[in-house]
Amino acid sequence: MSFSRWWTETTAALGDRVPLWLATLLLVLGAVLAAVGWYTFPAWIPRRLPRLPRLRRRRRAPRPADAPAPLVPAPREPEPELPAAAYVSLADRLAAEGRYAEAVRERLRAMIRGLVARRLLEQRPGMTVLEVVGAATESHPEVGPPLSAAGAIFSELWYGQRPASAEHDRRMREHGAELDRLLTGRPEDGPRP
Repeated sequence: MSFSRWWTETTAALGDRVPLWLATLLLVLGAVLAAVGWYTFPAWIPRRLPRLPRLRRRRRAPRPADAPAPLVPAPREPEPELPAAAYVSLADRLAAEGRYAEAVRERLRAMIRGLVARRLLEQRPGMTVLEVVGAATESHPEVGPPLSAAGAIFSELWYGQRPASAEHDRRMREHGAELDRLLTGRPEDGPRP
């Protein structure tokens, strides 16, 4: 018997027992359930299948009373905040070694530390350069230009992965000096020769 003849006889026999409207309704309902199941596929599968109880359980050897307790790592202490001058000193040392990208990073840290020390900025872990600039310029708009320029240099080197040069370090020194001048209220030293 060929497949086509079998299919014809089977559907004819099914049509004699089930009315056409009911067969159509069951097919549509089955298609809708399959579509809903397909659409929500990951949601109806449990993340973790239940474990069946084991027939035999392993016996643990009792731990002697004098055995040391398992080591639990102590919570990390936050690193002590260094003054801005320490970051500047480290940046000078890195620049002398030719590690200009790291020197730029430390100069930016010194600027941020100076703002935090003067309580112009509340430092939160994970702040981006843009968040630091935005938070600092909210309370003191005059610090915006040098801080934004320093942040742009930092982003260009660290996020843009561009090679750093002595020129970048020199510009960061200038922006740091400008920010320090604005924060301390000292007048400019005059025109540079």
